[in-house]
Parts: sequence; structure tokens; C-alpha cells
Amino acid sequence: MAKDQDSSDIDVETDYENIWLRLLNMVIIAVLMSMASTLLGIMTVAQFLIMVFNKREPNDQLAEMGTTMGVGMAKAARYQTAASEVKPWPWTELD
Repeated sequence: MAKDQDSSDIDVETDYENIWLRLLNMVIIAVLMSMASTLLGIMTVAQFLIMVFNKREPNDQLAEMGTTMGVGMAKAARYQTAASEVKPWPWTELD
């Protein structure tokens, strides 16, 4: 019985340490998401200007980059709100 109690205490301590590590990860992710949001705004203006001067044809590379950023930001939002335990890029690969 004492073994079960010791094991339970270790699990609680590990969970307690993990929650602080998660907080650190969440702060880093929040900063990265803020930078990504700024970059997305710049890309939006650039894509609009490209479409104005290119007969409404968007730049395919900018469009693809926007899609990739959207997937990454969605994964980050799921981790930030604890809907997922999967960490976003740069901890895991982009989908």
C-alpha cells in the first residue's frame, strides 16, 4: 500500500512541475502567435497590392504561406486553450 502512495505523490509532483513548464510554453507560443499575426497582416496587404496590380491574380506562394500559417495558428490555439496536448511548431512539424 505504501508503494501506491509513493507513486501517487510522484505523479502529483510531476504534474505540478509539468503545469509550470506548460505555462512557459504558453507564454512562448503567445509571443510567436503575436508575431505571426503581425506577419499575416503584412502578407494580407502585400497580397491585396499584388492582386490590384496583377489583374486580380493572387500570388500562389503567399496564399500557400497563409494556409500553412493558419494551420499552425489553429494548432497553437488548441494547445493554448488546453483542447490539445500537442504542442505547435517549433516543437512539432507543421502539418
